[in-house]
Amino acid sequence: MNPKVYVEVLVDHDANGRMLPREITWEDGMKYPIDKVLDIRQAASHVGGQGDRYTIRVLGQERYLFFERSTNLTGNVIGRWFVERRTAG
Repeated sequence: MNPKVYVEVLVDHDANGRMLPREITWEDGMKYPIDKVLDIRQAASHVGGQGDRYTIRVLGQERYLFFERSTNLTGNVIGRWFVERRTAG
């Protein structure tokens, strides 16, 4: 099973161009509103990749949401959002 789960994210952009995620759509189609963005910083994921790590609160629990920037500097795909898949054990 892939440790990265690419997810659809509803995002607002502020006047300075900062991306603020508002809702995550999980791979099964369930939508989860983001209660609050607690922190934004550059960081590596435990499952590989470097990008912007958003510490968010969803359903009262803190989670990491990553924005993985595209290496292609042209076109309209600038990156993808993912979360780390939780494993049992």
